[in-house]
Amino acid sequence: MVVPFKHEPLTDFSREENRQAFLRALKKVEAELGREYDLVIGGKRIRTEEKIVSVNPANKNEVIGRVSKANRELAEQAMQAALEKFNEWRKFKPEARADILFKAAAIVRRRKHEFSALMVKEAGKSWREADADTAEAIDFMEYYGRQMLRIKDGFEVESRPGESNRFGYIPLGVGVVISPWNFPFAIMCGTTVAALVTGNTVLLKPASATPVVAAKFVEVLEEAGLPAGVLNFIPGSGAEVGDYLVDHPKTRFISFTGSKEVGVRIYERAAKVHPGQIWLKRVIAEMGGKDTIIVDKDADLELAAQSIVTSAFGFSGQKCSACSRVVALKEVYDQVLDRVVELTKELKVGDPADYGNFTGPVIDQAAFDKIMKYIEIGKKEGRLMTGGEGDSSKGFFIQPTVFADLDPKAVIMQEEIFGPVVAFCKAEDFDHALEIANNTEYGLTGAVISNNRENLEKAREEFHVGNLYFNRGCTGAIVGYQPFGGFNMSGTDSKAGGPDYLLLHMQAKTVSEMY
Repeated sequence: MVVPFKHEPLTDFSREENRQAFLRALKKVEAELGREYDLVIGGKRIRTEEKIVSVNPANKNEVIGRVSKANRELAEQAMQAALEKFNEWRKFKPEARADILFKAAAIVRRRKHEFSALMVKEAGKSWREADADTAEAIDFMEYYGRQMLRIKDGFEVESRPGESNRFGYIPLGVGVVISPWNFPFAIMCGTTVAALVTGNTVLLKPASATPVVAAKFVEVLEEAGLPAGVLNFIPGSGAEVGDYLVDHPKTRFISFTGSKEVGVRIYERAAKVHPGQIWLKRVIAEMGGKDTIIVDKDADLELAAQSIVTSAFGFSGQKCSACSRVVALKEVYDQVLDRVVELTKELKVGDPADYGNFTGPVIDQAAFDKIMKYIEIGKKEGRLMTGGEGDSSKGFFIQPTVFADLDPKAVIMQEEIFGPVVAFCKAEDFDHALEIANNTEYGLTGAVISNNRENLEKAREEFHVGNLYFNRGCTGAIVGYQPFGGFNMSGTDSKAGGPDYLLLHMQAKTVSEMY
């Protein structure tokens, strides 16, 4: 019997003992700042001259760690190690593979605050955002381990007299996992362990902005008993290492989370069959979003305002699920806008190591420059209500920004900004609101705040997103509760944390025997 999945609870930081425990974890992380981390290929640690230097986005003079950087030669070495190990790993009992995930989850649970504190430093997450990230990583390990136990024997198919038919799943091969910086633990962990527990070997290329948390997780998997060579840790340049592995004839699948531009590029490159390649590569891609909260005329307006602010400005809006557009019906538009502006002005911006700060930095200088450019565009397209200022002198801080009175086709209503910016647009009626909500190339998340059942049911059918929420914000999907993934240019609708996600990493095989 498979033990039921139970969501990892979030830490209650209103309790003094929890706050003190987190402060101790921050001190522990600070004591290890500047450490060097090696590549791991075939179980061996390899140190290179060239490093990826990870810095604190809230204090760019503070070095989190120096991580060895892979090149094409080392990527090829990792590929050969993964290919060699695959023939052994694919024959491991699914129960044994699942047990490694369960043990890793237990190790992380014991070190929960340490991982969260590291993300406060390396990714600029607030305590709550970092705690949720770590909890989600634990959830992925627990959930995917259980899912593997459920599907290990395949599914029953029909047999006839004198004939036995069996239908099951086998691993694909070597997978390349390219993980993002915005959920540096949860998504990196989830995409990696999903590939591992299904019997594949993995080349992990984490985001260059947050490689230290990935290096720490590789250590956890080693401690949990993952055999050498099953997971190879090769941080490096996307243009050099990423492209090389996406093109490699022995790569069987690519699991990518990141921007639309990079995702589309990977999808195109992966489609080409290279000499020596005997399969079509599979691509699992979760890309961008331009997510809308609709506020109906008979909505709970306080709930609407709170949901908008949390969804727009949590982790400085650096989530593919973040609310970057509000479409409010004309009857309630001014009230919702005014309340959102009030709440936004109350948010404290600063170093997330201070528990009192809600909004931390954006990830780096390139992100800062891009977001500020969009803010300048917004000033021409709409009415700036609050925010609009940035300061990158010490860290990369941008004030939470609200724009009003946007045209539905305005640039800041259409393009993903990936920062603390939300744009308001007025709708004539609910049908008009749905029309605006659906008018982007994305289709990731959306929310409707309404007490009108007829309108909710209409949105259920017509709001074209992968994750739709009623009377709550549009961020914060929970593993096993709200399987996550989007439509259109938001990706391949691979529902992470859902019942069919592991199947994307396997291939079905039918065996029929006549008696």
